[in-house]
Amino acid sequence: MITIEGGITSPKGFKAAGVKAGIKKDKLDLAVIYSELPARCATAYTQNKARAAPIQVMMEDDAKSLRAFVINSGNANALTGPRGYNDARDMQRMVGDQLRLEPKEVGVASTGVIGRFLPMDLIGKGIVQACKELDRSVEADIDTAKAIMTTDTKMKSFACQTNLRDGTLVTVAGIAKGSGMISPAMRTLHATTLSFVSTDARLERDPSGKWQQIMDSSFNVINVDGDQSTNDISSFMANGAAGGGPADDDPSLWEAVMWVAKSLAKAVAVDGEGATKLIEVLVTGAKDDQEARVAARSVVASNLVKAAVFGADPNFGRILAALGNSGSDFDIAKVRLHLSNGKKVTLFDNGSPLIIPGSNEENLARNILKEKRILIELDLGVGHGRGEAWGCDLSYEYVKINASYTT
Repeated sequence: MITIEGGITSPKGFKAAGVKAGIKKDKLDLAVIYSELPARCATAYTQNKARAAPIQVMMEDDAKSLRAFVINSGNANALTGPRGYNDARDMQRMVGDQLRLEPKEVGVASTGVIGRFLPMDLIGKGIVQACKELDRSVEADIDTAKAIMTTDTKMKSFACQTNLRDGTLVTVAGIAKGSGMISPAMRTLHATTLSFVSTDARLERDPSGKWQQIMDSSFNVINVDGDQSTNDISSFMANGAAGGGPADDDPSLWEAVMWVAKSLAKAVAVDGEGATKLIEVLVTGAKDDQEARVAARSVVASNLVKAAVFGADPNFGRILAALGNSGSDFDIAKVRLHLSNGKKVTLFDNGSPLIIPGSNEENLARNILKEKRILIELDLGVGHGRGEAWGCDLSYEYVKINASYTT
């Protein structure tokens, strides 16, 4: 696998566009992604029971094949009742009319402020414009990635290529948005984090099972603020435009898809609202991989851990308390806790603390916590399970942003 410069249209047969529909003031706010061929798809959705209208629509349709996706930012179309549901259906229909597709061949997603009706006159004009401007280019990739952003400070776009077992060169690419309201627990067949991954690999079977595995090791182990959105959605589309044989069981494809998904997930974590640091948690020695992921996510989701990292306070008790609340099995007499970022310091080992207030080790720990990337390593001492999670610190700026979000 090699990484390449590119975005959502890097795989063959995909086009996209991002436009200024007028939902947000003078910013790109509506995108359309289009596949020239029918694409097998798998989609994962939020488990928040107060689901937004586009999520309701997508779950009802349960489409196994899509040709297009329409996404707007600046307005979540959530908690908007029957009108919001009908507006989401109208977005599908409008794109279908422009691209000569059945409405159920069009996916729909929204992100932004909750509880406000969509300005459908602006949405309609934006859809017409976006469908006219569909292209396969660097500019299209950039505009599309920017059009789905809300409080994001950075565009999130990655692409890679790999050779399948039969020699076919396939491309995998993805875009995502997410900065706040981030604590996904997305499930297939059932903020906001929106992500879209495209590939020109050929699939013959429903990829939902594979997609769920990828979700559980990427987006479902990130945390910014502990709030799962009403609008979380993550969709995978494979259109087969690269040719070659079916890649359903080809590990090279799924390694590439996993790389794109993890890259997007980490980019969301590091761009958390008000974030100053990326927190990575690596858990080893767990009973199994699932328990390792649960433990890692519990640590990275702890507001007390996040605040301690922001303040560069090596308070290992907060990390171990979060571990204790995770529900994962561990042997406290065998637990080992390290901080690292090039240098490494052990905070806890064999049931006892290893740093003394005012010691050189404590000073080293504080210096590590002042860096922009902090790795917390935990060995649970009960097995061979391994898992990761990613998050960010909790800063004053996060409170400032969310205290005035709608204004």
